Amino acid sequence: MALHLTNSFGGHKETFVPQDPNDVRMYVCGPTVYNFAHIGNARPAVVFDVLARTLRRRFAKITYARNLTDVDDKINAAANATGVPIGVITERYTEAYHADMTALGVQPPTVEPKVTDHIPEIIDLIRRLIANGKAYVAESHVLFHVPAFKEYGKLSRRSPADMIAGARIEVAPFKKHPADFVLWKPSTAEQPGWDSPWGWGRPGWHIECSAMIERHLGPSIDIHGGGQDLIFPHHENEIAQGTRARYWIHNGFVTVDGRKMSKSLGNVLRVRDLLSQAPGEAIRYALLTAHYRQPLNWSAEGLQQARRSLDRLYGILDILHDTVASEDTGNYLDGFHAAIDDDLNTPAAFAELFRLARLAQHEPSSVIRGKLKAGLIQAGESLGLLQQKPADWFRQSTAAEGVADIEEIETLIALRGKARAARAFEEADRLRQQLEELGVIVEDKHGHTGWRRMSS
Repeated sequence: MALHLTNSFGGHKETFVPQDPNDVRMYVCGPTVYNFAHIGNARPAVVFDVLARTLRRRFAKITYARNLTDVDDKINAAANATGVPIGVITERYTEAYHADMTALGVQPPTVEPKVTDHIPEIIDLIRRLIANGKAYVAESHVLFHVPAFKEYGKLSRRSPADMIAGARIEVAPFKKHPADFVLWKPSTAEQPGWDSPWGWGRPGWHIECSAMIERHLGPSIDIHGGGQDLIFPHHENEIAQGTRARYWIHNGFVTVDGRKMSKSLGNVLRVRDLLSQAPGEAIRYALLTAHYRQPLNWSAEGLQQARRSLDRLYGILDILHDTVASEDTGNYLDGFHAAIDDDLNTPAAFAELFRLARLAQHEPSSVIRGKLKAGLIQAGESLGLLQQKPADWFRQSTAAEGVADIEEIETLIALRGKARAARAFEEADRLRQQLEELGVIVEDKHGHTGWRRMSS
């Protein structure tokens, strides 16, 4: 089955056909490193990690670039507030971002370009835009002249009036047109800056990604991704600057308990704070429970449900611990792959995971159980899940839940196993009851006892 993705340029689901199947090229807008990552930052990292895994399954080579914006007015403000150079801020939060994304199972991209390493490329691209009559210099600024690009607005499907209204906050007297946007702006002595033909200054936001894409991926790429909020003006402006992508892919917003995340509401949820409440794998699962193009409503209940779902799946893998995973999964993964290939339909993919788990739990044939176990592990890997040993998952999950210590649970399970072997069934029942009082359900299948937490 072919891979289908919804292309924001046109808004239709399309068959994915790369320019070069021997080197698929994808660029995703990464974070501005001035603070800790929140779940809104984490969603595109996780979503496009799943897409990258899907592409690697299909194609020989994937070149995946995800940038770091390390020069920005927000970074300047954070540096001024703490009295340190911007490099201290960006290094601190880059390291934190990497740690948080690793905890969520996000694999590193092929290349992770930083804006400050690409100033010459940015200056060169601006020179070419001026030479082509698409940009102009005004009062030490360089601006892109939107009327010079006739197709401006096609990605976001906005009218010229809407675009002008959206640009009002940037209107300056030296602009030729209200929608014109900054490519280069002057810096004061206290602000970060670089020498350029237009004076001491720094790049505008939009030109940075266009220059880094051209440098690392070439003049035309297969996929350009990011959050829905980047469609306008960021990605619209990239297209005007010359960025060419065959498929523009965008994930939906994250809300918290039905409300938009904002500092004023005090509901901005940082990944590292959530990691003190639940394992990273549970956070990743929760981020994938909604289709990537749809809004995701985050809640404490949803996170707990994600953890219980993983308990169930790891519990089945624990029951299958003596089963040798087969190299042949037969056709058991057909439904899972169909779901993923249908525009990364992760809710349907999760349904297939649980179908495989139910089949494995009740399958008497060791040969078929081996195929089902392999299917669970392979499908899990495609989603970035189920790659731990079950005991390791339960150890961290139980610790986060605050229920009985895993060693106590395993001791009681071992005692119950000895009682059953000695046909001391009353003692075995008593130990089962004791485990239930600790919030643990034991499951006896195929000669092995597994366990999971009770659903609350």
